[in-house]
Amino acid sequence: MAATTDPYPVRTTERLHALVQDVREAVGRGLPPDVTAYLVGEKLAPHLGAEGLLTEAQREGDPERYRQHLLHAEGDGSFSVVALVWLPGQRTSIHDHVSWCVTGVHQGEEHERRYRLLPAESPGGTARLVATEDVVNPEGSVCGFAPPGDIHRVWNGCDSTAISLHIYGADISRLGSSVRRVYDLPADA
Repeated sequence: MAATTDPYPVRTTERLHALVQDVREAVGRGLPPDVTAYLVGEKLAPHLGAEGLLTEAQREGDPERYRQHLLHAEGDGSFSVVALVWLPGQRTSIHDHVSWCVTGVHQGEEHERRYRLLPAESPGGTARLVATEDVVNPEGSVCGFAPPGDIHRVWNGCDSTAISLHIYGADISRLGSSVRRVYDLPADA
Protein backbone atom coordinates (compact mmCIF):
# COMPACT_ATOMS: atom_id res chain seq x y z
CA MET A 1 0.00 0.00 0.00
CA ALA A 2 1.61 3.28 -1.08
CA ALA A 3 1.26 6.52 0.81
CA THR A 4 -0.62 9.42 -0.63
CA THR A 5 1.44 12.58 -0.85
CA ASP A 6 0.29 15.98 0.32
CA PRO A 7 -0.36 18.10 -2.81
CA TYR A 8 -0.35 21.41 -0.94
CA PRO A 9 2.61 23.78 -0.48
CA VAL A 10 4.66 23.37 2.68
CA ARG A 11 3.80 25.68 5.56
CA THR A 12 6.33 25.92 8.35
CA THR A 13 5.53 26.51 11.99
CA GLU A 14 8.09 28.17 14.28
CA ARG A 15 8.64 24.84 16.01
CA LEU A 16 9.20 23.02 12.70
CA HIS A 17 11.60 25.78 11.62
CA ALA A 18 13.60 25.21 14.82
CA LEU A 19 13.70 21.45 14.16
CA VAL A 20 14.94 22.02 10.60
CA GLN A 21 17.70 24.32 11.91
CA ASP A 22 18.76 21.64 14.43
CA VAL A 23 18.80 18.93 11.74
CA ARG A 24 20.71 21.18 9.34
CA GLU A 25 23.43 21.61 11.97
CA ALA A 26 23.71 17.85 12.58
CA VAL A 27 23.71 16.90 8.88
CA GLY A 28 26.18 19.69 8.07
CA ARG A 29 28.84 18.01 10.17
CA GLY A 30 29.41 15.57 7.29
CA LEU A 31 29.73 12.48 9.49
CA PRO A 32 29.07 8.85 8.44
CA PRO A 33 25.39 7.93 7.88
CA ASP A 34 24.94 5.92 11.09
CA VAL A 35 26.46 8.70 13.22
CA THR A 36 24.40 11.34 11.40
CA ALA A 37 21.22 9.33 12.06
CA TYR A 38 22.09 9.16 15.76
CA LEU A 39 22.71 12.93 15.97
CA VAL A 40 19.53 13.75 14.03
CA GLY A 41 17.58 11.50 16.42
CA GLU A 42 18.89 13.54 19.36
CA LYS A 43 17.69 16.72 17.62
CA LEU A 44 14.25 15.27 16.82
CA ALA A 45 13.39 13.86 20.26
CA PRO A 46 12.61 17.15 22.09
CA HIS A 47 10.10 18.17 19.41
CA LEU A 48 7.97 15.01 19.53
CA GLY A 49 4.54 15.49 21.05
CA ALA A 50 5.01 19.26 21.20
CA GLU A 51 2.10 21.55 20.43
CA GLY A 52 2.59 23.75 17.40
CA LEU A 53 4.97 21.46 15.51
CA LEU A 54 2.48 20.64 12.73
CA THR A 55 -0.38 22.61 11.20
CA GLU A 56 -3.87 21.11 11.15
CA ALA A 57 -3.46 20.32 7.44
CA GLN A 58 -0.21 18.43 8.17
CA ARG A 59 -2.09 16.26 10.68
CA GLU A 60 -4.73 15.10 8.18
CA GLY A 61 -4.90 11.46 7.18
CA ASP A 62 -6.36 9.67 4.15
CA PRO A 63 -9.02 6.96 4.57
CA GLU A 64 -7.41 4.84 1.81
CA ARG A 65 -3.75 4.69 2.94
CA TYR A 66 -1.26 6.36 5.20
CA ARG A 67 -0.53 9.91 4.12
CA GLN A 68 2.84 11.57 3.60
CA HIS A 69 3.17 15.31 4.19
CA LEU A 70 6.49 16.72 2.98
CA LEU A 71 7.43 19.30 5.62
CA HIS A 72 10.88 20.32 4.39
CA ALA A 73 13.40 19.39 1.70
CA GLU A 74 16.82 20.95 2.11
CA GLY A 75 17.85 22.91 -0.98
CA ASP A 76 21.04 20.90 -1.47
CA GLY A 77 19.16 17.57 -1.22
CA SER A 78 20.98 16.51 1.96
CA PHE A 79 17.84 15.81 4.01
CA SER A 80 14.05 15.94 4.08
CA VAL A 81 11.49 16.03 6.87
CA VAL A 82 8.21 14.19 6.36
CA ALA A 83 5.16 13.64 8.57
CA LEU A 84 3.33 10.35 8.06
CA VAL A 85 -0.28 10.20 9.25
CA TRP A 86 -1.63 6.71 9.90
CA LEU A 87 -5.28 5.93 10.50
CA PRO A 88 -5.96 2.73 12.46
CA GLY A 89 -4.77 -0.40 10.61
CA GLN A 90 -2.87 1.40 7.84
CA ARG A 91 0.50 -0.12 6.96
CA THR A 92 3.44 -0.08 4.60
CA SER A 93 4.64 -2.90 2.43
CA ILE A 94 7.88 -4.61 3.47
CA HIS A 95 10.59 -2.26 2.22
CA ASP A 96 14.04 -0.75 2.66
CA HIS A 97 15.33 2.78 2.10
CA VAL A 98 17.46 4.94 -0.18
CA SER A 99 19.32 6.59 2.72
CA TRP A 100 19.73 6.86 6.46
CA CYS A 101 16.49 7.57 8.29
CA VAL A 102 15.36 8.75 11.70
CA THR A 103 11.79 8.18 12.82
CA GLY A 104 10.05 9.69 15.83
CA VAL A 105 6.50 9.12 16.99
CA HIS A 106 4.73 12.45 17.46
CA GLN A 107 1.27 11.08 18.35
CA GLY A 108 -0.09 7.61 19.08
CA GLU A 109 2.06 4.58 18.49
CA GLU A 110 3.68 2.81 15.56
CA HIS A 111 4.27 -0.89 15.24
CA GLU A 112 7.24 -2.20 13.31
CA ARG A 113 8.42 -5.63 12.19
CA ARG A 114 12.08 -5.83 11.16
CA TYR A 115 13.40 -8.43 8.72
CA ARG A 116 16.63 -9.98 7.56
CA LEU A 117 17.06 -11.12 3.95
CA LEU A 118 18.28 -14.70 3.57
CA PRO A 119 19.74 -15.66 0.20
CA ALA A 120 18.37 -18.59 -1.77
CA GLU A 121 19.55 -21.91 -0.33
CA SER A 122 20.24 -23.39 -3.74
CA PRO A 123 20.94 -22.12 -7.25
CA GLY A 124 17.65 -21.08 -8.80
CA GLY A 125 16.00 -20.98 -5.37
CA THR A 126 14.16 -18.05 -3.86
CA ALA A 127 15.51 -15.67 -1.24
CA ARG A 128 13.28 -15.18 1.79
CA LEU A 129 12.74 -12.78 4.64
CA VAL A 130 12.98 -13.73 8.29
CA ALA A 131 11.33 -11.56 10.93
CA THR A 132 13.97 -10.59 13.49
CA GLU A 133 12.14 -8.23 15.81
CA ASP A 134 8.72 -6.74 16.57
CA VAL A 135 8.79 -3.26 18.09
CA VAL A 136 6.06 -0.98 19.43
CA ASN A 137 7.16 2.65 19.30
CA PRO A 138 5.08 4.87 21.62
CA GLU A 139 4.80 8.64 21.45
CA GLY A 140 8.19 10.25 21.96
CA SER A 141 10.24 7.26 20.82
CA VAL A 142 13.00 7.73 18.26
CA CYS A 143 14.84 5.17 16.17
CA GLY A 144 17.37 5.56 13.41
CA PHE A 145 19.15 3.38 10.90
CA ALA A 146 21.31 3.40 7.83
CA PRO A 147 21.22 0.87 4.98
CA PRO A 148 21.94 -1.97 4.59
CA GLY A 149 19.92 -3.95 7.11
CA ASP A 150 16.94 -1.62 7.19
CA ILE A 151 14.18 -3.93 5.91
CA HIS A 152 10.90 -3.48 7.78
CA ARG A 153 7.13 -3.01 7.70
CA VAL A 154 5.40 -0.29 9.75
CA TRP A 155 1.75 0.05 10.75
CA ASN A 156 -0.67 1.76 13.09
CA GLY A 157 -1.84 -0.97 15.46
CA CYS A 158 -3.83 1.29 17.78
CA ASP A 159 -7.42 2.57 17.66
CA SER A 160 -6.60 6.22 16.97
CA THR A 161 -4.56 8.26 14.51
CA ALA A 162 -0.79 7.95 14.74
CA ILE A 163 1.62 10.58 13.41
CA SER A 164 5.33 10.07 12.96
CA LEU A 165 8.09 12.34 11.74
CA HIS A 166 10.67 10.86 9.39
CA ILE A 167 13.92 12.56 8.54
CA TYR A 168 15.76 11.10 5.55
CA GLY A 169 19.22 11.76 4.16
CA ALA A 170 17.70 12.28 0.71
CA ASP A 171 15.59 14.76 -1.25
CA ILE A 172 12.06 13.36 -0.92
CA SER A 173 10.64 16.29 -2.90
CA ARG A 174 12.54 14.92 -5.90
CA LEU A 175 12.28 11.18 -5.17
CA GLY A 176 8.66 11.19 -3.92
CA SER A 177 9.43 8.44 -1.38
CA SER A 178 12.25 7.09 0.76
CA VAL A 179 11.57 3.53 -0.36
CA ARG A 180 14.40 1.95 -2.30
CA ARG A 181 12.87 -1.47 -2.78
CA VAL A 182 9.61 -3.26 -1.91
CA TYR A 183 10.03 -6.94 -1.02
CA ASP A 184 7.57 -9.42 -2.44
CA LEU A 185 9.31 -12.52 -1.05
CA PRO A 186 8.24 -15.30 1.25
CA ALA A 187 8.46 -13.99 4.82
CA ASP A 188 8.56 -15.95 8.06
CA ALA A 189 6.09 -14.66 10.66
